[in-house]
Amino acid sequence: MSKDAVLHDIDARGVATVTLNRPEVNNAYDESVIQGLLDAMDALGARGGVRAVVLRGAGKHFQAGADLKWIRRVAAQSAEENERASRATAEAVRRLNELPLPTIALVQGGCFGGGTGIVAACDVVVAADNAMFSIAETRWGLMAGIILPQLADAIGARQVRRYALTGERFGAEEARRIGLVHEVVPLAGLEAAGARLVGQLLQNAPEANAETKRVALEFAWGSVDESVFDRLVGQHAAKRRSSEAAEGLASFAEKRPARWAA
Repeated sequence: MSKDAVLHDIDARGVATVTLNRPEVNNAYDESVIQGLLDAMDALGARGGVRAVVLRGAGKHFQAGADLKWIRRVAAQSAEENERASRATAEAVRRLNELPLPTIALVQGGCFGGGTGIVAACDVVVAADNAMFSIAETRWGLMAGIILPQLADAIGARQVRRYALTGERFGAEEARRIGLVHEVVPLAGLEAAGARLVGQLLQNAPEANAETKRVALEFAWGSVDESVFDRLVGQHAAKRRSSEAAEGLASFAEKRPARWAA
């Protein structure tokens, strides 16, 4: 497990930057990224004076979804290990969603699968004009249940039903139209757009911002109760060990269409 899979630092203003740091695999998530996100949120929560969080991905892509090589390893393990992996993943997204700080995601290049759940869990999302999105878990015999509540908040159930069932890719302007991102800027202007939004956030009272976010989440679909959370985790873990997932992951590894592909 790489100790540098997620980096975080806090500047003198109290602005934290959290960086997904596996550019060699387009920041695809595995156990090191999941634990790195949890550790970063622990560190931010333990330190006073943090005013805002900027989430970014190192390299050409923001986040390419799950590392399917890691998924195959986990799928071969016990049901308990699969549930542990799903629970940690779901917890990372839930904690990001409920973090009592304003969060800004800066998205460039690919943002697939779990990456869409990450941005849906952030308060403000700015995409570069080269950003590309998809929710394509079912293409590999998997399911995105643990991020669907946040996606339903961001884009509505109607758009989830299209994009999570077709698995099709869509660009930054379509992501803006359906509500997954708030703003689209040229790639060269992505960091500047983030800095401008941070400047806006720093004009506002931190406790008032935290209370406003907390109340907004009370009316959101993404803040599910523990029984629903447990059910989503169980479904997610079980699907990873299914025969469909075995075929889908084999098709990925063997670079061939899955048997259900027409």
